[in-house]
Amino acid sequence: MATKKDAAQKQADEQLKVNEKKWSKTLMNSGWTALPSVILERQQALGLDAIDVNILMHLASYWWTAENKPHPSKKTIAAAIGIDSRTVQRHIARLEAGNLIKREQRRLPGKGSKTNLYHFDGLIEAATPYAQEKLENIARRQAEQAARAKKKGKPILTVVSSEDD
Repeated sequence: MATKKDAAQKQADEQLKVNEKKWSKTLMNSGWTALPSVILERQQALGLDAIDVNILMHLASYWWTAENKPHPSKKTIAAAIGIDSRTVQRHIARLEAGNLIKREQRRLPGKGSKTNLYHFDGLIEAATPYAQEKLENIARRQAEQAARAKKKGKPILTVVSSEDD
């Protein structure tokens, strides 16, 4: 008997195949990142600029499970984007000041600092109203389409006789 986990895995496999058709199996197998579309669509409303979004995408690419927060170094992010580490540091500080991300310092007694952990709770909270608005718009459009289809009714079919009968 199939379990919910089996069904979820099957759905994930089907979605991966859809994405493989779009991006190619090679690109998908090399890794991919999940980021809610509403963050890209409403980046201006969230107060994000292009560098902020790029940094968030890089952080998200290191976030594999909810419990294991991303922790790349600013130097790693800067090298990937092609900007100075100090620029990354300023943008992360600005994202933190805007309550979109939270840095958690990791210190090892006697050994110094490790890379920060990053939490996205603020971004999730800030983006949620935009996601709800989008879902409401989708539901409204679907209801409008259903109403139009209902108004049209079922097609009326008539029997056409041929004169040869």
